[in-house]
Amino acid sequence: MSSSDRSRAVDLTRTYEVRTYGCQMNVHDSERLSGLLEGAGYVRAPEGSDGDADVVVFNTCAVRENADNRLYGNLGRLAPMKTKRPGMQIAVGGCLAQKDRDTIVKRAPWVDVVFGTHNIGKLPVLLERARVQEEAQVEIAESLEAFPSTLPTRRESAYAAWVSISVGCNNTCTFCIVPALRGKEKDRRTGDILAEIEALVGEGVSEITLLGQNVNAYGSDIGDRQAFSKLLRACGKIDGLERVRFTSPHPRDFTDDVIAAMAETPNVMPQLHMPMQSGSDTVLKAMRRSYRQDRFLGIIDKVRASIPHAAITTDIIVGFPGETEEDFEQTLHAVREARFAQAFTFQYSKRPGTPAATMEGQIPKEVVQERYMRLSALQEEISWDENKKQVGRTLELMVAEGEGRKDGATHRLSGRAPDNRLVHFTKPDAEVRPGDVVTVEITYAAPHHLLAEGATLDVRRTRAGDAWEKRNTAEAAKPVGVMLGLPQIGVPEPLSVATGSGCGLD
Repeated sequence: MSSSDRSRAVDLTRTYEVRTYGCQMNVHDSERLSGLLEGAGYVRAPEGSDGDADVVVFNTCAVRENADNRLYGNLGRLAPMKTKRPGMQIAVGGCLAQKDRDTIVKRAPWVDVVFGTHNIGKLPVLLERARVQEEAQVEIAESLEAFPSTLPTRRESAYAAWVSISVGCNNTCTFCIVPALRGKEKDRRTGDILAEIEALVGEGVSEITLLGQNVNAYGSDIGDRQAFSKLLRACGKIDGLERVRFTSPHPRDFTDDVIAAMAETPNVMPQLHMPMQSGSDTVLKAMRRSYRQDRFLGIIDKVRASIPHAAITTDIIVGFPGETEEDFEQTLHAVREARFAQAFTFQYSKRPGTPAATMEGQIPKEVVQERYMRLSALQEEISWDENKKQVGRTLELMVAEGEGRKDGATHRLSGRAPDNRLVHFTKPDAEVRPGDVVTVEITYAAPHHLLAEGATLDVRRTRAGDAWEKRNTAEAAKPVGVMLGLPQIGVPEPLSVATGSGCGLD
């Protein structure tokens, strides 16, 4: 094929862009949407295309009070672009699509496809049907058609991967709409999970994060209360799998066998993200959280007794309806006792369709803001103190891609410690690739990161680094499309005003 022929072929390629809002489950679903589109012949649009693609997919979240306004604002900005580009298509999926259904097309008639959380595998077919029939296609399945991990996936990282072990949730937290949109919990077969992990490791992945709306409730659908701890131990037997993480667990289901499995399985990392939501027993009851402060702090004590260097993080909602100053003081007390490495602190906002949205005792915005600032200041102090304890320690870091925004200017690289703390380290003379492992000594602590300013003590090239290099070489050779970098493994950026326990629309 001549260069001119290749140029014409590229011009005919249809490009796509997926915009993701919300929790880790949505991030992983977007990887599947990308895999489906690429399997159908689409090519990812260059980063920063901002709607300049043939197909733009919104993977939405429904838990924010103004989630719909933000979606329709974004759709409105694309309307004139679509008018100027014949053949451009817009699709809306995810939790808000599951919730609003036909409303989306009524409010934004230029949308071509609306699909729900249970039928993401239908996207390419629905796009083609909308193109041929020249009318919007709305298809919302009421229950899961096939477990999403059976779909093709376009992973964002060559060396770290999400692995869903369940979908849905059986809890009835009054602030959360997820069970209504994702359905009751449905567990994957353990053999299928382990087969996927082994396949990922075979491709060069060295770190996996097990995902579930309530990840440690795994087994309730298959009648085995110890299924999750057994799964963790089974992960420990997979050769080449260096790091295992999971998110997010629920205190109700966090049993002693899980703690033992974490402590006794070398590749399960000393990290735990455990959503507390409130330190007040009264507020926890109103939230329909099935534990109380003593139970929560007791779990933290057991984890620290078994895993002394564990970094424990949490979610906290400030200003839940009916929260008094005394209730808030109980949250501050619990934070002081737990000494979280980080707390992801959220100002309560109404989630349409949840019981809490219509509760009496809605807290004035200025009161919520003032409490939020006090809690943030306390946690900032604790985070800094806990990070200072890391100074002088020698740690193995998995080199990360795109996590150090100032790395270019400071001549540093960035990586994640076993407990998931972010560490910026001096760039060594030897070549280091994302996925490789370096050994460093921590010399300085800030509230949200650590520094290793001395020479790198050791560099270990890994199969994961090889996979990253191979993938980047292949991506560079493609005429269209670029990588967008590594998805956040573990917990999100701290102290953002978003949603708690898993979902948010930025």
